[in-house]
Amino acid sequence: MKDTKVSSVGERALISILSEIFKAPDGKERGQKRILIGAGSDDCAVLDLEGEDCLVVTTDMLHRTTDFPEEMTPWQIGWMSAAVNLSDVAAMGAEPTGIVMAIGMPADTEIAFVEELAKGMQACAEFCETAIIGGDLDTHTELTITGTALGRVKKNQLLLRRGARPGDLVCVTGYTGSAGAALEALQSRKPVSENILKALFEPIPRTKEARKLAESGAVTSMMDTSDGLAMSLYDLAKQSHVGFKIRENALPILKEVREFASNRDKVRELALYTGGDFELLITIDPQKMKKVQSISNLTIIGECTKYEEGIVLECSKCKLITIEQRGYQQLKARS
Repeated sequence: MKDTKVSSVGERALISILSEIFKAPDGKERGQKRILIGAGSDDCAVLDLEGEDCLVVTTDMLHRTTDFPEEMTPWQIGWMSAAVNLSDVAAMGAEPTGIVMAIGMPADTEIAFVEELAKGMQACAEFCETAIIGGDLDTHTELTITGTALGRVKKNQLLLRRGARPGDLVCVTGYTGSAGAALEALQSRKPVSENILKALFEPIPRTKEARKLAESGAVTSMMDTSDGLAMSLYDLAKQSHVGFKIRENALPILKEVREFASNRDKVRELALYTGGDFELLITIDPQKMKKVQSISNLTIIGECTKYEEGIVLECSKCKLITIEQRGYQQLKARS
């Protein structure tokens, strides 16, 4: 692919290419026996701690121009920068153990801005019962923040994108489409409630819910929905080799989002194809559903099917339509 440009393949294809390069070699040389899950296949890499626990590690890079709307406060920028990493830790069922934050900023950035940024990071870390444990500072042409989060989980409670089976129930935490509605409102200058804006500016990492789900023994696979519900369904389908039938009338959508959308098709678009919600997408053994029903705001939205049946949405009068493989991607392939 010597002359092929990044813009022609898109984010997921590029991740696949790099994952092949970073793939652990055969054998146990250079400590590779400690790597349980390497680059590319899940929300985090997983390292063996040689006891009953394992360590999960994730990193995310955010930029002023592409990730932080102008309306965000420095505190909210800091919160989001920590939240995107902690959400990945949650997706593995792990307990966060610390975050390292690297901040690149223009040299003329005001100290007060950086202080509020740090307070937002720390508030999110404290909410998830962990802490900022270090990092790096540098000058950069635009504000750029890279976080690396660590988490710990027992090996027999580790949750992956693979493991779902036909017949499993499909659930999500929280609501879907809220962050997408907020972003569209900002871009179109349309009024929207503070509740919706907060979903975009201050996403809640579901670390507490994730630990309960991991401990329940009922979950067969899990990931976060930061790139949108539809894209997440395709990622789970690829790793678990299952299909999905999702019920449109079961999708948890805030009343304010329904009121903001101009019609039913727009509601569907926001719920399926917009990112930024940072909820958990979960498949659960139906025989064990009672074990997780007490976990806050968990909604059954469908069930797993055979892989050959694809990923479909059951609409009114039992009509089935294909859910498209699209959503938020940092690097989008040009058509």
